[in-house]
Amino acid sequence: MYKDIATPNRTKEILEKYGFSFKKSLGQNFLIDTNILRRIVDFAELSAETGVIEIGPGIGALTEQLARRVKKVVAFEIDQRLLPILSETLSPYSNVRIIHQDVLKADVRKVIDEEFAGMKDIMVVANLPYYVTTPIVMKLLTERLPLRGIVVMLQKEVADRISARPGTKDYGSLSIAVQYYTKAETVMTVPRTVFVPQPNVDSAVIRLTKLPQPAVVVENEAFFFEVVRASFGQRRKTILNNLTSNLTNGKIFKETIEKVLHEVNIDPRRRGETLTLAEFAALSDRLFQALQNS
Repeated sequence: MYKDIATPNRTKEILEKYGFSFKKSLGQNFLIDTNILRRIVDFAELSAETGVIEIGPGIGALTEQLARRVKKVVAFEIDQRLLPILSETLSPYSNVRIIHQDVLKADVRKVIDEEFAGMKDIMVVANLPYYVTTPIVMKLLTERLPLRGIVVMLQKEVADRISARPGTKDYGSLSIAVQYYTKAETVMTVPRTVFVPQPNVDSAVIRLTKLPQPAVVVENEAFFFEVVRASFGQRRKTILNNLTSNLTNGKIFKETIEKVLHEVNIDPRRRGETLTLAEFAALSDRLFQALQNS
């Protein structure tokens, strides 16, 4: 059995050998607790037939745990300085491929087609760099990739927002965007003490299970998300005032918005964070019709 990468001593040894210094701009914090890594892998419910995409493998701590359980791991690493380290730490695993690319610029669907041909179970499992968590999650969801789900570690505050329910302070446009595509649950919190260097915040692991189809059916998806974003323009404002100020650059008059809100049984004095996905769907469809008819 090979020595685990994710122990304080082994991590220190690897970093010293390569003279590696952390780049704050890349949000580099490496996990030094093997038990936590194994639990993350457990939450993903992987098998010997699974293909996994990892983002930001660092020195390979999570990658190695994944490689031991699945058919193939493809990891995107943006930092060129980590490539020789990964080449050494992951040398025992023939089922790992490192792609030196920014995942936000990558054609992930093409990578899936090429690297996981014939594989039916594909997951994303990663310890995401905090500074780009939201764009990465949204890219993976909006591109409608053939994934079973996503299990990622991220900033606890972002995890709370993603899995938040209506009527709570964390519920917002991010909660709705993610829950439109997936069932979202925070499965574990992770203290800052198990990282090197220690981040300033605690982390959490979130599991997103892809829904067979979006949680609600809407007439126009782009407009639905526009209505959601507009509704949270200023959290203290009512839904009526937010939509009047922020939606379609004022192309729909306040009177029309108020009329539509009454038609779909939403009190215009309510705030965006109290509306469910179903209410947003009904509201956006009705507003979309009003816009078409104006």
